[in-house]
Amino acid sequence: MMVSLGNVLFNGLAYGMLLFVISVGLSVTMGLMGFANLAHGAFAMLGGYVATTLMNKAGVPFLLTLPIAFVAVAAVSVVLERVLYRRLYRAGELDQVLLTIGLVFMAVAGATYVWGPGQQPVRMPDYLTGQWTVAGIDIGVYRLFMILVGIAVTAALVLGIERTRFGAMIRAAVDNPRMAQGCGINVNRVFSLTFMAGSGLAGLGGAVGINLIGLDPGFPVKFMVYFLIVVAVGGLGSIKGSLIAALLLGVFDVGGKYYVPEVGAFIIYAVMVSLLLWRPAGLFGRR
Repeated sequence: MMVSLGNVLFNGLAYGMLLFVISVGLSVTMGLMGFANLAHGAFAMLGGYVATTLMNKAGVPFLLTLPIAFVAVAAVSVVLERVLYRRLYRAGELDQVLLTIGLVFMAVAGATYVWGPGQQPVRMPDYLTGQWTVAGIDIGVYRLFMILVGIAVTAALVLGIERTRFGAMIRAAVDNPRMAQGCGINVNRVFSLTFMAGSGLAGLGGAVGINLIGLDPGFPVKFMVYFLIVVAVGGLGSIKGSLIAALLLGVFDVGGKYYVPEVGAFIIYAVMVSLLLWRPAGLFGRR
């Protein structure tokens, strides 16, 4: 029982870290920028396709595809932000939801046309395959790598927002954009860079997780609810809240499917409802 619990916790932490890397950008855009970007999963899907295309067609090493996926998705997001998103920053939530849902369907159709409807074949490098057994617990190398990536992203975000001048500019632009503009802060540029970073993280997460959660054109629709649960439970704009919510979601999802597979998918929704009844604004959200 203890060994199986250890395996569930380890696999759940790895899955949760992956959800955090993908979802934290959505928490930033919804919490800090006040934009309901339901097309966030499409950016993660694009990062996964960039990585698989580079690996399968050009022979690029897996680790090198990760920064390329981040930069490529961030570049695409800048174009979309300036052409489409910026026009709706001050619009209602319904307009934002309709636009981004439309982008999701366009992304699904575009991915199906370019890459086909099936799962993308992925072969991880030898140094990320295999596993170690410690105290009876199977520690997969690939899942351990995902946990380390999640820790590195968390540290970078905390230091970037709490300890840098740009982080202070983000907080000022969110709390009082008019005052920030009067103090010489280019609010539009700050929001563009923030959106770019959040989308790039989604692309990074999509590239990191291709061997765990798979990649097909239905990715943005399939995982949309997971990303929204992480943001809602953690609290809008809270990095710490998104991390804890993603880890809880990962552990309960893996544990539910392992111990009670007949109702495993329902458990995460029960956990979400219970937590939101207790903390309607999320674990670390502002009222």
